[in-house]
Amino acid sequence: MGNKYNFDEVVDRTGSSCLKYDFGMQRKGRTDLLPLWVADMDFKLPEEILADFHARIGHGIFGYTDPDQEYYDALDHWFFTRHGYHVDPAMVTVGCGVVYGLATGVKAFTKEGDAILIQQPVYYPFREVIVDNGRIFVNNRLHYENGRYTIDFEDFERQIVEHGAKVFLLCNPHNPVGRVWSREELERMGDICLRHHVIMMDDEIHCDFVYPGHHFTSFMTLDEKYQDNLVLYTSPSKTFNVAGFQPANIIIKNPELRAAYRKANAAAGYSQGNIMGQVAVKSVYTKGAQWVDELLAYITGNMEYMRDFVKTNFPKAHFVEPEGTYLTWVDFSGYGFTDEELEHLMVDEAKLWLDCGKVFGPATAQFERFNLACPRATIVKAMEQLKAAMDAHVKW
Repeated sequence: MGNKYNFDEVVDRTGSSCLKYDFGMQRKGRTDLLPLWVADMDFKLPEEILADFHARIGHGIFGYTDPDQEYYDALDHWFFTRHGYHVDPAMVTVGCGVVYGLATGVKAFTKEGDAILIQQPVYYPFREVIVDNGRIFVNNRLHYENGRYTIDFEDFERQIVEHGAKVFLLCNPHNPVGRVWSREELERMGDICLRHHVIMMDDEIHCDFVYPGHHFTSFMTLDEKYQDNLVLYTSPSKTFNVAGFQPANIIIKNPELRAAYRKANAAAGYSQGNIMGQVAVKSVYTKGAQWVDELLAYITGNMEYMRDFVKTNFPKAHFVEPEGTYLTWVDFSGYGFTDEELEHLMVDEAKLWLDCGKVFGPATAQFERFNLACPRATIVKAMEQLKAAMDAHVKW
């Protein structure tokens, strides 16, 4: 049986106020770059989901709204069938995006001057929501060896003890290094956090993107002792590219932590969520399973194409094999470029707009993050542009 959906279709996103394509001049000072930076997909949603959006818009009235039982049923259906846990409506607080939820959690569970642990290289808003709120970020730097990232657990615990960390921000699957943390790794981090009374704020926004041979384990499926110390962040914004609707669901089992979070949420003046975000949650989580299955297979093909291209054409680069997310992380340190030279090559020569590694942490300035959630033709074009630039400057 053939695929139902066409991910090869190239959709012109220019002129749609699209951050990825329409703001090159404001953000990079030019408009001639091929953007593979922000984690935003170039695929249209299927008609069965768009029909639900059209129906709601056709109603013509867009006042305040709250999640109804259908909303919670959709959440429960998706996370039970895909990831093995049920969602109790009483535990859910609606947010306006995961980053907002992370910042709210920082304010809910810590005070100014408190230390919060992260694991760089990591999604740069993790550090921003800590520092911008007057907290101290502490780094359990991920260990990079033989092209793979692991956790230094001794350093993890040492950083917590030495700095008196109150909260740990976890990214699983990890952006940008692509690790999908194993059950054993999660439990070891969870035990250390319990031992030192550190609250775990767990961003699982990329949970639906896991490559063959790997398995995503949510903290919600582990022992209840971890769940009682957990603030879980979920959203369909990555899986279905609906970030513009700003849906997010923060799941907190512990009633004391939940009350603290909701108090901070109320203090920020946030209550009812985006009406189309709620429509999106109900529709995508009940009608989107086959689309996501085909999407993951397509992105896997993009990943395999890029992996092979890098290995063949850039022998001094290292393609970090992703276990999850639709992002890839490539190490160009073998070429001996300065940080400025690498940036010049990517932007001015290859004409690519990427997320350079330094934004994820100071130790990874020689890395580049590529977004694979686009038609294959876009990846082919990007690789050809990069090869032409590298061939002009590098003697193999």
